[in-house]
Amino acid sequence: MGFQLGNLYVEKGEKVCGFLKLPFTEDELPVTLIYGQEEGHTVLVDGGIHNAEYVGIECVTGLAAKLQPKDIKGILILLHIVNVNGFKARTVSVSAEDGKNLNRVFPGDANGTYTDKLAYFIEKEIFSKIDYYIDVHNGDWFEDLTPFIYCVGNAPEETVAEAERMAQAADMPFYVKSQSGKGGAYNYAGTLGIPSVLIERGCNGMWSEEEVAASQKDVKNILRRIGMLKTRPTLAEMQMRVPKHMNHAHYVDSEKAGCWFPKKKAGQIVKAGELLGELKDYFGNVIEEFRLKEDAIILYQTISYSVPENSPLIAYGHYDICIDDMGNTHQHTHDELHKHRKEHYDDHAGIHSREMWEDMI
Repeated sequence: MGFQLGNLYVEKGEKVCGFLKLPFTEDELPVTLIYGQEEGHTVLVDGGIHNAEYVGIECVTGLAAKLQPKDIKGILILLHIVNVNGFKARTVSVSAEDGKNLNRVFPGDANGTYTDKLAYFIEKEIFSKIDYYIDVHNGDWFEDLTPFIYCVGNAPEETVAEAERMAQAADMPFYVKSQSGKGGAYNYAGTLGIPSVLIERGCNGMWSEEEVAASQKDVKNILRRIGMLKTRPTLAEMQMRVPKHMNHAHYVDSEKAGCWFPKKKAGQIVKAGELLGELKDYFGNVIEEFRLKEDAIILYQTISYSVPENSPLIAYGHYDICIDDMGNTHQHTHDELHKHRKEHYDDHAGIHSREMWEDMI
């Protein structure tokens, strides 16, 4: 008995490459199906949820070319480019058809616009068939990013635990548990009981063979961790470090539109009080200045000169106790930060939780 995914079909012990037809458009999604010689889990690995994040796309495309049925236990779905509509048009983060960010509309809507329908199709036709999900991303053209991995945190307890185990197989300095339960593909999959992770590596709208190879290494080691990939890791694929849980991830937004002057780079450790960046008006006057109340690591940040109002600027993380804007110490959750944004707004930092920002990168 074989495996059917839409118009594509693969027999046990076979590998099939083809285009998955979508019922609402002429666009087709490039897919590789690998059915191993042994039964096991069904796993989805995809790239191109954000169509200009090329490290993820080439990571999945390369794995599809290299992996064979003899390597696999179970069924592996490799979806090379999810937002092929935006990829062809070379738009950034959004579908060319309706200007929507695919990673902010899950579970989608069968009666919505193009992007809503695409998310709905993926949720109904693919998520319904899988046991695990690996979503491969990188920073967009306007983002500077240091490598790390997300795992779902707003899901059933056993799903979160398994997703965390997946994340710990990546060769990264740290992992972050996402508290978002909707909007993003992997976030929403987690609420369905599917252990899911999102790999982040690369940025600035560019890609390199080294970054692709590193993400492929992570995907393969995660597949090994969950019992799908039967091959032993080569020396180059050995995990050299186990990521540490980054307890707290916070987000900084601009209040106003302006010109952005970042002072730090992604991956840098910054001390409390250090200047992270300035937002200037169109005459060169500083209108916002951004500093942190605590030592932290910059996860990713906007690097574009132009910044709209209420726009994401910086995401940072740290391991220790948070310091709120009133000078007290307590453990912040994402929801707490969002709730207290207006109550404890810092004139210089503008810090609040942006769960949905996780879905933009």
